[in-house]
Amino acid sequence: MPCYAIDGVIPVVHPSSHVHPTAVLIGDVHVGPGCYIGPNASLRGDFGRIVLHEGANVQDCCVVHGFPASETVVERNGHIGHGAVLHGCVIRHDALVGMKAVVMDGAELGAYSILAACAFVKAGQVLPERSLIAGLPAKVLRALSEDEIRWKLEGTRTYQQLTERCLASLVEVQPLAAAEADRPGLRAGAHQTLHAATRG
Repeated sequence: MPCYAIDGVIPVVHPSSHVHPTAVLIGDVHVGPGCYIGPNASLRGDFGRIVLHEGANVQDCCVVHGFPASETVVERNGHIGHGAVLHGCVIRHDALVGMKAVVMDGAELGAYSILAACAFVKAGQVLPERSLIAGLPAKVLRALSEDEIRWKLEGTRTYQQLTERCLASLVEVQPLAAAEADRPGLRAGAHQTLHAATRG
């Protein structure tokens, strides 16, 4: 994985975590146990500190950064969707940041909350626990049900299992010219979208 020291400060990655070889970690970055860092994610601890707690995931093409002397934190089981931007904020435990969402400096997403895709959380905005939040700027739409909170945790566990799968079997290869006749399937579990899980 591309890891870079700056001012003598070296990123820290727990050996039980997976950082994709195309992700970039710079400086004061702390990746705790069982975390997943996806392809092309950028965690730039060149101004402020970045901390990922146990079981968090930061998916492909996410950007995590902050102003000088800031701290950007994703707490235990935090779930950061594809292409999201976190800048000097705090994502409380078991919260989910949707795809392409932006969370600005000094903002806080409450525990067990879900921030919808493409939402924009203003600087300094503090959002409550167990809430569905969406919009530009982000607003609380309603409280989450226990089923929705369980759905989110199941999705995060799927990423924790992906960490284990990557550590066990992810290798760089040359592509095949054609699919094998007995091509194996993936052991990715049966987690569904929230839309599919709540239908009917």
